Amino acid sequence: AAVKRCGNVLSCADDSLKRDREIVMAAVKRCGTALEYADDSLKRDRKIVMAAVKRCGNVLSCADDSLKRDRKIVLAAVKRCG
Repeated sequence: AAVKRCGNVLSCADDSLKRDREIVMAAVKRCGTALEYADDSLKRDRKIVMAAVKRCGNVLSCADDSLKRDRKIVLAAVKRCG
């Protein structure tokens, strides 16, 4: 799939695909900033957000507020940002 080559292609995808967990996970594993384009429901998904911040710590700003209080996710984001 295209998202495996360039995660930000998710920005052009149909909304139904932005809600597809498998597609969003593939996108954020390739490019953490793809989380920005994911459906809000997936911005609350701990595994997806963790995969995204491991690629790009700054993408924590796109995560649901509930995950911004998650110590492990914040620590992973900080480690990635240095």
